[in-house]
Amino acid sequence: MSPMIATLFQVFVAILGIVWFIVIAHIVVSWLVHFQVLNLRQPLVSQIWYMLNRLVEPIYRPIRRFMPDLGGIDLAPLVVLLVLFFLRQLASNYYFAYGGQSVF
Repeated sequence: MSPMIATLFQVFVAILGIVWFIVIAHIVVSWLVHFQVLNLRQPLVSQIWYMLNRLVEPIYRPIRRFMPDLGGIDLAPLVVLLVLFFLRQLASNYYFAYGGQSVF
C-alpha cells in the first residue's frame, strides 16, 4: 500500500474520531441541560450548546426522517455512533486487508 493511501486512511479515521467526539459532547451537554445541571441562560453554556447543535443537526436530520417518533427519546445520536463505528471498522479492515501496518 502506498504511503499516500495510508495517509488518506489515517486522515479519514481522524475525521471519524473528531465527529465521534462532537457527537459524544453533544449527548453529554444535552443531558446536563435537560437535568438542569447546566443553564442555557449562561452565555458560555448557550454558545457551546448552539455550536454543538449546529455541528450535529445536519448529521441527525436525515436519520430522524427515517426513525419512528418515540416521543422524548431521540435515537439519532445512537445511529450516528453506530455508523461511525461501522465506517471506522470498515476502513481498518480494508487497510489491513491490503497490507497496511497497524496505524489505528
